[in-house]
Amino acid sequence: MAFSNPIPPPLFKPPRPDRLTRKTVTIPGSSKPINPNFSKELAKEKKEEKNKKIASEKAVSIILRREATKEVIEYKKNKNKKKGNSKKLLPRTVLEALHERITALRWQSALKVFELLQEQLWYRPNAGIYIKLIVMLGKCKEPEKAQSLFEMMAEEGCVVNQEAYTALLSAYSRSGRFHEAFSILEEMKNTPNCQPDVFTYTILIKSCLQVYDFDKVQIVLSDMECMGIKPNTVTYNTLIDSYGKAKRFKEMESTLVEMLRQRDCKPDVWTMNSTLRAFGGSGQIEMMEKCYEKFQSAGIEPSIKTFNILLDSYGKTENYEKMGAVMEFMQKYHFSWTIVTYNIVIDAFGRAGDLKQMEFLFRLMQSERIKPNCVTLCSLVRAYGKAGKAEKLGGVLRFIENSDVALDTVFFNCLVDAYGMMGRFTELKEVLEMMERSGCKPDKITYRSMIKAYSVNGMTNRATELRNLLTSLEKRQ
Repeated sequence: MAFSNPIPPPLFKPPRPDRLTRKTVTIPGSSKPINPNFSKELAKEKKEEKNKKIASEKAVSIILRREATKEVIEYKKNKNKKKGNSKKLLPRTVLEALHERITALRWQSALKVFELLQEQLWYRPNAGIYIKLIVMLGKCKEPEKAQSLFEMMAEEGCVVNQEAYTALLSAYSRSGRFHEAFSILEEMKNTPNCQPDVFTYTILIKSCLQVYDFDKVQIVLSDMECMGIKPNTVTYNTLIDSYGKAKRFKEMESTLVEMLRQRDCKPDVWTMNSTLRAFGGSGQIEMMEKCYEKFQSAGIEPSIKTFNILLDSYGKTENYEKMGAVMEFMQKYHFSWTIVTYNIVIDAFGRAGDLKQMEFLFRLMQSERIKPNCVTLCSLVRAYGKAGKAEKLGGVLRFIENSDVALDTVFFNCLVDAYGMMGRFTELKEVLEMMERSGCKPDKITYRSMIKAYSVNGMTNRATELRNLLTSLEKRQ
């Protein structure tokens, strides 16, 4: 299948950021032109992009230095112990090592460095450090460790404030320990100067929504109302995004209406993106376009994420003409493509069977120094499998051998399915061996893809064996 209205040809190249002079332009599906005043949004996006690059460079630096730093600390600690000087390490050395481990969520190593910090002669209890550690432990789903630090913090004389309680509540709620989280909430209400605020409630709401416990969300919202605390933009955006992902459009729309009624709580680009993603992801393109028009008329300017959502929605519903229009708009107004943009468009070309354009974009993203990831590779594998191009799948595997892309079970499942569709069982067996070497275990999808392949090719005995194996695995779980 080829595009009836092809997206710009191989000469098309996603532009780099530049200073712009904008004119009024309309994207198909919107009866009103896009507001030309994008300068503030662009400046913000450029700053964010610059900060991301800096953060990425720092991350690489941290990875390279991390173990070296650990070795230096251990060396100095052991050396100083021999001299009877283990409590005289430089503050900067220890604090930098602690910060790096917290940032990387290496909680075990971070706690060891914190113990070393407490041994120093210059050490003074600091509430900020404790809170950072508690937040880290919450992200790592170690609420008991977070509780221990919270208690230690109080014992060392630090002021236990609302921020510390919120960090502990977050640690329990992130782990699905809602009984303890709600108990902490009640304790906060009865503790002077530690009253829960909108941030505390929003964290609790977000945790409830992550496990789709909408009943608890209503309890939290009712409690907020009793406390006289109004939801803010972040609270509403969290609700709208989660309702949209759960396809609970009625609740999503009523939440948006309620948000619009608030004088000091205006929708922003995150509100727009969540709404567009909800309707676009469910194939409701007309509703998505109407919402885009309304947000636009309200003065909310789209971001690169907005255009990625539009591209993804149009691509998956085979609205290639509109998809092409969005791409041309991005080209004209110098919106830099991200890896998400590339993945969306590569997947769309793959689904449409236009392998030439798909491969061109794959090469282009590498020339733009955007590193392909598992999502990119899955799109290539699905497209080649559908087209019966076994030699092209070999090319993908050769690319992987010369890269450092971290493979996951989803990628291997795509590969198993692709070889299975072509009846290439020798290669399929090799994929399973690769999977084992990579430390990825077959899951239900892996076995179902194999069963389908063996059944289609008349290998009923092998298919039956795998069905029995799958049944026994499911019983164990």
